[in-house]
Amino acid sequence: MHLEFTDLMNYTEWERRKCYEFLRRQDPAVLKMTAGPHGDGRMQTIGDIIRHVFMAEKRYVERLTGRSLTEFTAIPSDNLEALFEFGIQSRREYKELLESFPADEWDKMREMKILTYTVKVTPKKIVTHVLTHEMRHWAQIMTMLRWEGMTDDFHDFLFSPVFGGLIHSE
Repeated sequence: MHLEFTDLMNYTEWERRKCYEFLRRQDPAVLKMTAGPHGDGRMQTIGDIIRHVFMAEKRYVERLTGRSLTEFTAIPSDNLEALFEFGIQSRREYKELLESFPADEWDKMREMKILTYTVKVTPKKIVTHVLTHEMRHWAQIMTMLRWEGMTDDFHDFLFSPVFGGLIHSE
């Protein structure tokens, strides 16, 4: 038995839809809510973190395909529709990468510059990172919102439709 990228993509797509629908029901100012005082300076608001999730996906695709990196400020972090449209675009490009990437290249080390670091990793590790990175940040976002009194139902993998199953409350 093994987990495939498509399984994790299905989960993150479900999570994106749930978060989008949840955020649509909130005051639009939720995107401007602070991400807290102890960040690294790159993400100040909830909207900044969402943009970061989608931008990371897009930029890793760009890195693996040798394209120029998209400037993150081109996407407004205070517009829910624009953010999630960008997320649809980044996911489409991510899927295209997975479908077209040469099979003999997945395990070959690549060196790339990320922020102030030089990393040497395989494309397989990068595409796995994109998905786990997204999962971590959605959990972070939903936790911050819960601290502010904005609650939603479960977002856990167990409650997702991935691998089937049935959940009902007693």
